[in-house]
Amino acid sequence: TSNKKRTILLTTSAALLASSNHHNIVVNGFSNLQSPLPSDTIHRPNPILATLPHRSRVSTAQMSTISMPPLTKESLTDQHHPQASSPTTMPDVTIERSNGEKKPRSTLDVRIHGQWYNLAGWRKAHPAGGHWIDWYDGRDATEVMDAFHSVKARKMWQRLPKTEEQRANQLEMDAVPDTPVQIAFRILCKKLEQEGWWERDLVHEAKLVTIWTSLFVGAALTTKSMPGLSIILTGLMMTNAGWIGHDYVHGVDKFTDRMRMFVALAGGLGATWWSDKHNKHHALTNEIGVDEDIATDPFLFTWAPDPKHDSPLRRIQHLIFFIPFSFLFALWRFDTIKTIIAAVKGKRNGAKQEAYALLAHYTVLLTVFPLKIWVPAVFLSGLLSALIVTPTHQSEELFDEYQADFVTAQFTSTRNAVMTNPFSEWLWGGMQYQLEHHLFPAMPRSKYPKLKNILKKFAKDTNVPGGYRESGEFEILKMNWDLYRQVAKADAVVGAPYSRGHGQLAAINLGFSWDR
Repeated sequence: TSNKKRTILLTTSAALLASSNHHNIVVNGFSNLQSPLPSDTIHRPNPILATLPHRSRVSTAQMSTISMPPLTKESLTDQHHPQASSPTTMPDVTIERSNGEKKPRSTLDVRIHGQWYNLAGWRKAHPAGGHWIDWYDGRDATEVMDAFHSVKARKMWQRLPKTEEQRANQLEMDAVPDTPVQIAFRILCKKLEQEGWWERDLVHEAKLVTIWTSLFVGAALTTKSMPGLSIILTGLMMTNAGWIGHDYVHGVDKFTDRMRMFVALAGGLGATWWSDKHNKHHALTNEIGVDEDIATDPFLFTWAPDPKHDSPLRRIQHLIFFIPFSFLFALWRFDTIKTIIAAVKGKRNGAKQEAYALLAHYTVLLTVFPLKIWVPAVFLSGLLSALIVTPTHQSEELFDEYQADFVTAQFTSTRNAVMTNPFSEWLWGGMQYQLEHHLFPAMPRSKYPKLKNILKKFAKDTNVPGGYRESGEFEILKMNWDLYRQVAKADAVVGAPYSRGHGQLAAINLGFSWDR
């Protein structure tokens, strides 16, 4: 249906990143011209130079675009209904219902390393939840399967039931073929695995945990004598616990299996919530309506919204961004509690153990730290965490449709931050190597600095659009602030996609597996 699409030019910043040059372009209004970019992409690395003259903007640059079907009353209504069909339809990919009740389905087909598997009868047994299987119905899941599973688990999928041959042939005809970038990446993954890149340095892990312990002890000892210092140390302790726990929840080795509850005990964040939200962000990065990390409205907008989804706060978001940023850690804690309650009720694997770990965390927190210490520390930690996690994606490409080429999508939606000092290198907790982490989330973060040059060469050899993207730690923060400012000044755009989904698979408004 691409020939029926029209292009909606978002009133946001757009830029053409050629070599090391940045060009600042602002595009307004609607256009029926063919966009030079893929039809499902918003291309707008945030500019850092002054705005070019108006005439140059349209004639010399790639335009910031987003492609959607022609707008009708029905299509606008469908944005709020998860049952609406996705842009790319596949046979029998919707969950059948009768009188509002779910029916057992006979097919749920996923492609892994070129082979189609029917996972309909196995989805409920998936340890991470059946929603993951649903999201890849009719799609290739090779890179996601390899990224999030251990070697042992990756061998198990070969024993899963295969899709019936005639249906598999039809699915293969309809599916997007693997790209040269994906094929090259699979070769690279195999090489790195053979070289032992997933082997964890336990001495390094001991250092990280020791630093966290020192922050805890220092914060506890200064609650009365130096409360200001205690707040700072507690905030750093919480942020540090999040990054260490983040690494352990992603891990697939025996050590991280034993340390999985560290993030609940030390940071008050749940592995179950993290796996559902954060791993989805990894798998479907920057897909509008799916990735919750870019669904930050109505407090912060990363593109000009439809008027019906707009907020007065958008006009001043670049001035008040630090307020919603500060609430991030509190929101994560709230979502953790909400998710674990639902998980215990739904009898998800490990939910009770995680609930006990969270109970232990709050028992220690409320016993050792007075409210006047840990409450402001939560908001300090939120500010620090948000300043770290937001700029590495929000200023890069956004997608209004599913991206079949996982590898290229990660390169084009991610920007690394280059640190200027050892403290920043520690504070960012490995998130400065965002691309390395997104392509290899289960790899110990201590390996990322060495992996950097390998990925730079890979991007050059495979001609990945935009190449390996990185900016200085302060430059990348400025880029993100510029984005907020430019979106704040933009007019709302009728028909702009909703951040909570417009009917596609894995849309945010579809809910989690225990709700389905």
